[in-house]
Amino acid sequence: MGKLILKTNPKFSAKFGNYPDEVREKLQFLRELIVETAKETEGVTELEETLKWGEPAFVTENGSTFRIDWKEKSRDQYAMYFQCTSRLIDSFRMVFDQKFRYEGNRAIVFHLDQEIPVNELKECIKASLTYHNVKHLETLGIQQNF
Repeated sequence: MGKLILKTNPKFSAKFGNYPDEVREKLQFLRELIVETAKETEGVTELEETLKWGEPAFVTENGSTFRIDWKEKSRDQYAMYFQCTSRLIDSFRMVFDQKFRYEGNRAIVFHLDQEIPVNELKECIKASLTYHNVKHLETLGIQQNF
């Protein structure tokens, strides 16, 4: 794929500094997975890391903004949040069924001690990064070869 331009808002980086160490490690893993997936995804040339609703967010030209965060009230879990008005979570459920734990139509939730299904999550990330180009496809172009 082409070279990815990564733009990081200083507030994004500062937010990472405020998480507890164990949580920061988990969210940093998700962040690295998102950047890696963006680099591998055709048509994604720029990724902006910013804050939306006070949470670390990822924005691309043809994608649907998504966020990652940990909440004090749910100390043993963290999540990847998607636009609740999109078809993303419904499509993830259709393709991956019980592979993930979902929160309504807005999030994939992970426990701090959970092993992440990396290949499947990268497909979810890719679908979000390219959402406006794939939203007409039944499974948003998600590969099911796992």
